[in-house]
Amino acid sequence: MFRFNGKVAIVTGGGRGIGKAISRILASQGAKVAIADLRGDIARETAEEINSAGGQCIAIETDVTNLESVKKMVDMVHQTFGTVDILVNNAGWDQMMLFKDTTPDFWDKIIDINYKGVLNTVYAVMNDMVGKKKGRIISISSDAARVGSTGEAVYSGAKGAIISFSKTMARELARYNITVNVICPGPTETPLVEELKQDSDLGSKILGSMEKIIPLRRMGKPEDIAYAVCFFASDEAGFITGQVLSVSGGLTMC
Repeated sequence: MFRFNGKVAIVTGGGRGIGKAISRILASQGAKVAIADLRGDIARETAEEINSAGGQCIAIETDVTNLESVKKMVDMVHQTFGTVDILVNNAGWDQMMLFKDTTPDFWDKIIDINYKGVLNTVYAVMNDMVGKKKGRIISISSDAARVGSTGEAVYSGAKGAIISFSKTMARELARYNITVNVICPGPTETPLVEELKQDSDLGSKILGSMEKIIPLRRMGKPEDIAYAVCFFASDEAGFITGQVLSVSGGLTMC
């Protein structure tokens, strides 16, 4: 396993699901982890679990759609752990419905959380990394961004925007030895996916049949994504930037 002794990491949406696995594994490998999550109570529970296991973790209630909230979170990280070495943009939200049934308010919510949240965190953190002339930015997109997904038109678009933005930031920040990469999970066993199954017949129909479609014949586990994050965050991945990695059991091969 890769080691992150003394490095400071921010994980947005780190209280549950994929974010929790990322936070837990980074901390187990020596990183000082700040969980930035809108669900403060869940984030604190996860931080307590990590600290009880011997890690170093704080939970900061944060609205990634609000730049001022993000800046305050980064200030708290500075006060507690120091400047940031690793940023993992994991926070996200979705609700499955056909595009004809959506509304502009729904579009705004999807774009604000899934895309503008990434803009806000990168904007607030990159000066730390520029000052050090080293850093790792890893954003969680989705295979829906790469191939499309019925019932997730706006979500797919927002996640696709993360990929394009990350490739541009990889070019702009390379001169500072900062790498920027993207991980695209396939269907993964998380609380959000369970909610999507329960919220609509469309979600239940599509997500309920995934194990039959995925070549490796199972849904992803949060740890599958977390280990890929650890690789991109590591010193060993220092010559990899602007890349997109699917972690989907072979569901997408492109």
